[in-house]
Amino acid sequence: MTITVVLFDLDDTLFAHRYAVDTAIARFLDTDDPAEVTRWHELEELHYPRYLSGELGLIPQRRVRSRAMAAPYGLALSTDAEADDWYDRYFVEYKRAWALHDDTIPCLDALDAAGLRIGLITNGDLAFQTEKLEATGLDARLEHVIASGEVGVAKPDARIFAIACERFGVAPSQAVYVGDRLQTDAAGAAKAGLTGVWLDRSGAGAVDEAAAPDPAAGIRIITTLAELPGMLA
Repeated sequence: MTITVVLFDLDDTLFAHRYAVDTAIARFLDTDDPAEVTRWHELEELHYPRYLSGELGLIPQRRVRSRAMAAPYGLALSTDAEADDWYDRYFVEYKRAWALHDDTIPCLDALDAAGLRIGLITNGDLAFQTEKLEATGLDARLEHVIASGEVGVAKPDARIFAIACERFGVAPSQAVYVGDRLQTDAAGAAKAGLTGVWLDRSGAGAVDEAAAPDPAAGIRIITTLAELPGMLA
């Protein structure tokens, strides 16, 4: 069946989330220690899934991360107000660093020129992700945006991919999903019946060989969004 819809992940696929985080935490903590940047990423990887699963709310998981990050600096952040203030001051720097990957706009232009419909599936709060889309101009380029915080299920659950296809009025076999996480994005999409595309920007492949994509699973691999229009042609 012909592909008519291309769906994207947002953070670290179209939007340079890791760059913004790296820049923000370095500015906020006034440090050039890469271990501190890594520690903040590890806290995000540990606690953000707790928000996605419903264990913690969006703001409570931010407080947990802030307290853990600030503790080695002698800051207890014992009240919610203190934790919120710490995160808000970090967030100012995060927003200052918002940017798209260099290959995002050329890719979207090429897909649009080819007559393909474009949308987004993101694990996150709809209002927060929409703020990023509006700040970077992506909102005008997307026909539909599906956020886990809005629909109540998160990638790699097949239901969020099904919801996206329903909104576009297409069968899963008519849609492609592109994301930077192999299992959450590409494998999740493929299991839901879409063509899953793993954007492996580092080109390093799967860290765990056992987790490497099975060619029979319908997962394609690209290292830059510049490869996507040609792959779909």
